[in-house]
This record gives sequence, structure tokens and C-alpha cells, in this order.
Amino acid sequence: MSVAFIVPDMTCGHCVKTITQAVQSAVPGAQVEIDLPAHRVTVSPADSASAAEAAIRQAGYDPKKQ
Repeated sequence: MSVAFIVPDMTCGHCVKTITQAVQSAVPGAQVEIDLPAHRVTVSPADSASAAEAAIRQAGYDPKKQ
């Protein structure tokens, strides 16, 4: 199971890399899928949602749980 966030201020490849690294740093072994045009970040497993959200915020973005 996974959890999805909308990150409106994610706009480029650098954002994708930054968010991916931040989440994987906070949640070792997490799978991160990013749909840049939809501004969607999907993280598995879902039980890592709070840690993933905190990591995205700490990286400077404003995630909204979908």
C-alpha cells in the first residue's frame, strides 16, 4: 500500500531529485514514484506517510496528502 501527496511547488527535475533523496533518507527502503506534470509524489509503504511528509517539508516543499 502507498500514500500520495500533491506537491504544487515541485516544478522541475531538481525538485524531483531533492524530494526523492529526502524521502529515501528519512525512510530507508521507501519506494518513491513521482509524476511531475501532476505534481504527485507516491511513497510506499503507506505507514511511512508522516515521516515522508516531514521529509518533503524539511526539503522546502509543501506537500498535501491526497
